Amino acid sequence: MAESFLFSIAESLVAKLASQAFEEASQLVGVYDQLKEFKETLSLVKAVLLDAQQKQEHNNELKEWLRQLKHVFYDAEDVLDEFECETLRKQMVKTYATTKDKVGYFFSSSNPLVFRYRMAKKIKEISKRLDKVAADRQKFGLQIIDAERLVVHTRELTHSRVANSDVIGRKQDREKIIEILMHQNPNDNNTSLPVIPIVGMGGLGKTTLAKFVFNDERIRECFPLRMWVCVSVEFDLKQLVSKIIKSADNLASSDASRLQNNLNMLDLEQLQIQLTNKLASKKFLLVLDDVWNDNRVKWVELMNLINVGVPESKILVTTRNTSIASMMGTVPSHILQGLSLDDSLSLFFKWAFREGEEKNYPHLINIGREIVKKCGGVPLALRTLGSLLYSKFESNEWEYVRENEIWNLSPEKDDILPALKLSYDLMPSYLRQCFAFFSLYPKDYQFFKYDIMLFWRALGLLESPKKNMKLEEVAVQYLDELLSRSFIQESDQDIGIPLAVKIHDLMHDLAVFVAKDEFRYIDSHSQNIPENVRHVSFAENSLLGNLLATSSVAMRTILFPNGLAGANGEALLNTCLSKFKYLRVLELNRSTCETLPNSIGKLKHLRYFSIMNNHNIKRLPDSICKLQNLQVLRLIRCMEFEALPKGLGKLVSLRVLEITTKQSTLFCNEIASLRSLEHLSIGSSQNLESIFGGVKFPALTNLSVSYCGNLKTLTLEVKSFPKLIALEIIECGNLDLELWKDYHQEQSPWLKLYYVCFSSLPQLVTLPQWVQETVNSLEILVISYCDNLESLPEWLSTLTNLKFLNITNCPKLHSLPDSIHQLTALEKLVIEDCPELCRKYQPHVGEFWSKISHIDDVSIEMESEED
Repeated sequence: MAESFLFSIAESLVAKLASQAFEEASQLVGVYDQLKEFKETLSLVKAVLLDAQQKQEHNNELKEWLRQLKHVFYDAEDVLDEFECETLRKQMVKTYATTKDKVGYFFSSSNPLVFRYRMAKKIKEISKRLDKVAADRQKFGLQIIDAERLVVHTRELTHSRVANSDVIGRKQDREKIIEILMHQNPNDNNTSLPVIPIVGMGGLGKTTLAKFVFNDERIRECFPLRMWVCVSVEFDLKQLVSKIIKSADNLASSDASRLQNNLNMLDLEQLQIQLTNKLASKKFLLVLDDVWNDNRVKWVELMNLINVGVPESKILVTTRNTSIASMMGTVPSHILQGLSLDDSLSLFFKWAFREGEEKNYPHLINIGREIVKKCGGVPLALRTLGSLLYSKFESNEWEYVRENEIWNLSPEKDDILPALKLSYDLMPSYLRQCFAFFSLYPKDYQFFKYDIMLFWRALGLLESPKKNMKLEEVAVQYLDELLSRSFIQESDQDIGIPLAVKIHDLMHDLAVFVAKDEFRYIDSHSQNIPENVRHVSFAENSLLGNLLATSSVAMRTILFPNGLAGANGEALLNTCLSKFKYLRVLELNRSTCETLPNSIGKLKHLRYFSIMNNHNIKRLPDSICKLQNLQVLRLIRCMEFEALPKGLGKLVSLRVLEITTKQSTLFCNEIASLRSLEHLSIGSSQNLESIFGGVKFPALTNLSVSYCGNLKTLTLEVKSFPKLIALEIIECGNLDLELWKDYHQEQSPWLKLYYVCFSSLPQLVTLPQWVQETVNSLEILVISYCDNLESLPEWLSTLTNLKFLNITNCPKLHSLPDSIHQLTALEKLVIEDCPELCRKYQPHVGEFWSKISHIDDVSIEMESEED
């Protein structure tokens, strides 16, 4: 399955080789001609990859060809990565090195002449391997196809019939949709047809629910003309119009066949005339089932043809994609959830036993409950596993289903895995490895969006951004796409902002299935590490022996999702240094090692290194500053950490630095040399009294200062932080929040803060005045656990771009500004555990609540401690 990543890897390689920066660097080193030839061959292979990936399922020889290609591609990535490493090293030497260092550099293996010879040799070897593998493409008869014309095996076309007795747990959903459908004017201010979308992941029962509604007696009476059309993957306008005409005629199969032949003879103009004749002046319900098209132009064109009935006509749509639902829908989407546990059990036993038969097999009931839990409320999974166990009454047969992953069970075309994999097959190539990454974690794991973005970036999974677009913005776009396609789900945090995501158990199964050749989560059930695997994570320390024993040298990721508590990371590091020289990501959180080996500087491909929550380590070796590719260095909550290594400024690629220190003053000369630094987090540093003091951070966008109890001054000036957009200050009890006391005297523009969070600040009585100066930029303001906060200033209402306001656990807060209703951009207001406010503003009573009710899309949640 991992061969499905090949196209995106090839795209990434071609894009890198074609970039102006890479071409210029290759000319300087003298390997331009070799890389040009390699790119040409790579482009030829890439052109037929989509066809090869489609045909490999039933061709073992083709599968092997793709595996060989994969090895060449990854080795090519490593060679090009080494090339970039050397470019960064030259940049560092030019900027930071002394004369002595430069002399040493000349006589080292990084000498330009030595490097040129070595790189030319490696590129020649890779090109030779690629030429040999590429030549074999001719014998497979592969065609050049583009992603737009990619043919995907689709699900069977649906129909409108359903037996009500087969539908379990959807009555409430049915009633909500019927209420919308029977409402005469749900879209009063719009002349277009009302469109009601039903949205959910594959197998959740969207089609069944639509059938349940379609066949309800009330709907039959309300809509004299009812039409059911399965749209599926292809959104061909002519074909869809023909289907609607056929459904409107409701002919017998023989007559329908003749009609279809007749319709095939007509052009679109003739078809639209027939369609108008069928629908004109009629009240109809049209169900468009299984919509995948996200082309708004095609949708509008179809709507223009359909919009000929009476105003009370409706369209009901089912789709897996929230962005499609948003594009099509004229009312809020009905987001379909999984079944409750009781309904899940009922459905599962319905398919596993004859009616009432389960009572005769009490020894299977508890096993059945555990099987049901793994289905996560998804009806298709419950039906699949229930059917698999029908007429099987031995405990071992049920235990086998309970213990095995779903893809090891029944692979029938109507089962859950093919239903989910259809979504994966239609996924853009650039998202596939990003989705596969989730397989490195256990089920029910909560992923913080920020961490995911760091990993994706470190592994090179983000496409080169378009003009004026940062890689972080690309990562946000990818997350939004995965969310809209129902591969992941939002997981709200305490402050009410969706900072984390989760993945449904069945989607996790899918991720493991498609990624198992390259990504492997090692637990007690899966301990072997195949040679081809490049990304591993470990459930526990006792499984580390598997890593030490593996023969794979191409390892790129080593993670410990649950931390390395009680394990000495130094031994692991020594293994990594001796065997895994191509590591990009290494996470040793909660390890107990006191030192790191000097040879860590040899991991020149390393992008991400974390040793958070290590309570023993005091320093890092200075050699870590040789890692010019390092993007992320996380040392937060290393409580004994004394000082940053010398030469930190040599980390020219460092974007994220998170530190804890025992120093009283943070010497910033080294940090200030990090010209690419975008995120700085300083936490759990109880000795720290002052930081910054006039140091400039030209690229810094995010600053977090937390748990620094003795911190008194935090000097921030707009000229030193021109790009700062996010500021967090948490549990800094002695910090004077009037950070810019002379702000009114400044002539330069003010900080353009987008997000501000104050938490656990007992000295905060009201908002500091400087917040008002963010009037044109601030969108998110979070205030929590501020025990002495009494009021919010009237000028709060001048923050006209504020979209989210969260006030939590502020027991003395007794009032809000009277003009708060002037926050016209406000989308969400959360006030929790503020008893004084609860007493003053009783829900839905008084002038305050009447003012708030006029603000569109505001969610208000208020709880008092007395509740």
